Amino acid sequence: MNKIGQAQGGVGIAIIVALMLFIIGLTSVNFLTTEVTNARAAVGGLDCADSTSISDGTKLTCLAVDLVVPYFIILVFAAAGGYITSRFLI
Repeated sequence: MNKIGQAQGGVGIAIIVALMLFIIGLTSVNFLTTEVTNARAAVGGLDCADSTSISDGTKLTCLAVDLVVPYFIILVFAAAGGYITSRFLI
């Protein structure tokens, strides 16, 4: 059999799967953003808007909660790119 043709077919499927991971991942960012907003809110949340009345630990927690969305987007890019890269290396 032609090994080059088989390898190219696997890369095509890998691109489709990676694109599907990318679309699902970035679609779920909308749900994640609303939860981060709710966690930072003054009512029932961390009250991150008022930085004078909260403790240093709460300020650090506010920073960590703010970093969830960018880290999730980086994770989606890494998963999709890693899946395509793994198919090129095999």
